[in-house]
Amino acid sequence: MIRKLLTSAVLALAFAAVQAQPYPAKPVRLIVPFPPGGGTDILSRLVATKLTEVSKWTVVPDNRAGAGGTIGIAEAVRAAPTGYDIVMGQKDNMVVAPWLYKNLSYEPTKDLAAVAHVAYTPVVIVTRTESKFKTLKDVVDAARAAPDTITYGSPGNGTTIHLAGEIFKSAANIKMRHVPYKGSNPAMMDVLAGNVDLMVSSLPSAMGQIKSGKLRALAVTSAKRSSSVPEVPTVAELGYKDFDVSTWYGLFAPANTPKEIITTLNAEVNKLLATPEMKAAIIAQGAEPQGMTPEQFGTLLKTDYLKWRDIVKASGATIE
Repeated sequence: MIRKLLTSAVLALAFAAVQAQPYPAKPVRLIVPFPPGGGTDILSRLVATKLTEVSKWTVVPDNRAGAGGTIGIAEAVRAAPTGYDIVMGQKDNMVVAPWLYKNLSYEPTKDLAAVAHVAYTPVVIVTRTESKFKTLKDVVDAARAAPDTITYGSPGNGTTIHLAGEIFKSAANIKMRHVPYKGSNPAMMDVLAGNVDLMVSSLPSAMGQIKSGKLRALAVTSAKRSSSVPEVPTVAELGYKDFDVSTWYGLFAPANTPKEIITTLNAEVNKLLATPEMKAAIIAQGAEPQGMTPEQFGTLLKTDYLKWRDIVKASGATIE
């Protein structure tokens, strides 16, 4: 008992010592809840690199992938609320996963504090350039002619991207077979190799292969065309009225992180997002930069959290 009290006292003193120093007094770990190479990883490393350059901080990305991005979020929830462990969250693990996973260990709107919105992006439906599918209509026609024979990959069960595919199947009244992967990169490798017919992807994950000519973008799922690939039509334009599925990325900290630290982080990220260099870099990756106050971002989180409860319920999808 005495040892336990002493340990608690030491931890409390250490916490107080860290808080007494100007923030940040040491490197900040940015938890990335997906594997290297995907959209979340790309944007996280961009933010970490540019914050390190511009603010003269040391921000270190740390990939903690698995279970649709929920493992990395859970690790952030368990971290001490000192501002030295933050996480790049997105719709997948913040507002979709809680309604899919039956035994999730965190509640996003209570266990994490919104810090800074970074960007939003449409989902894109792609196929390899050599594919027989030249348009989205080709996919729909083939799926109706031979139900469940066309395959599409995604970064994993329970992601916004997976559900975008399911919502499109429902809108088009077709049957295709979903193939989940552990992240965007392995899914990308298989669609390029022809092992799956299509991939539903975040635009940042697919952007490099689209620009190199190895992937053909059939449609984006946002309400309007992306400024990164303005030549690619929206699903809504192609006959599926009001179709709109996009995702966002933003930084979160453990609940009870001091408000002054959140304010400092938010100010630095928003200052970075306002620079022409950062704007261009994010757009080049297929996303749209967008700064917010912590309060605005928190409101977005809560609104989408409730909205996707109904979407997931309607889809009938669950994950053990």
